[in-house]
Amino acid sequence: MKLAVIPARGGSKRIPRKNIREFCGRPMIAWSIQAALDSGCFDRVIVSTDDEEIAAVARAHGAEVPFLRPPELSDDHTGTIPVIAHAIGELSKSQRPDLTCCLYATAPFVTPDDLRRGEQLMAESGADYAFTVTSFAFPIQRALRITEKGRVEMFWPEQFAVRSQDLEEAWHDAGQFYWGRSAAWLEARPLFAAGSIPIALPRYRVQDIDTPEDWERAEWLFRAMLESPRSGSAG
Repeated sequence: MKLAVIPARGGSKRIPRKNIREFCGRPMIAWSIQAALDSGCFDRVIVSTDDEEIAAVARAHGAEVPFLRPPELSDDHTGTIPVIAHAIGELSKSQRPDLTCCLYATAPFVTPDDLRRGEQLMAESGADYAFTVTSFAFPIQRALRITEKGRVEMFWPEQFAVRSQDLEEAWHDAGQFYWGRSAAWLEARPLFAAGSIPIALPRYRVQDIDTPEDWERAEWLFRAMLESPRSGSAG
């Protein structure tokens, strides 16, 4: 069995109720649910939440909510891996999934094609995980810090004279989804390690949504993407 788990707790603070706040005409979580359903990858698409209102919205858009997440896994400090491991444990009471994909509720830029790419990479690679990444827009080796005196200094001053094109390209987690073998989730194997394989995304389809400014920028990007013939479907 292949399982999609969408974590969506009710206690978001910087953007209250962001998992079900309207985003470009739908509750935010509905975009992730739709992408999962449209991908055809999953036998079950479930939402892991501690919140009855989120559960009702999730069901209305086609996801299952077979349990409510316990409070000890719903605070600001709980990581992704224990939440997904809990969901696998709950579902394993009837049938343990072979592959489980954690798909974030605030990932409107995810596409069914991306999810299918991840499924294929898991089948071909033997990796523990496959997850989305994108490249930094500027060489991280030239990063600056602002000192306590209000001045600037380089993190790596030895890189000052190196040409940008000669610096190694750096990547970061795109924060959309993580395919994983259920054993890897249950054993808490690390995500950012040699057991993982990347799914590269263009930068224009990656946006963290943690602040009101992020939200506004994401809506502008999302609308532009929907209108662009090159970008394909988003969710």
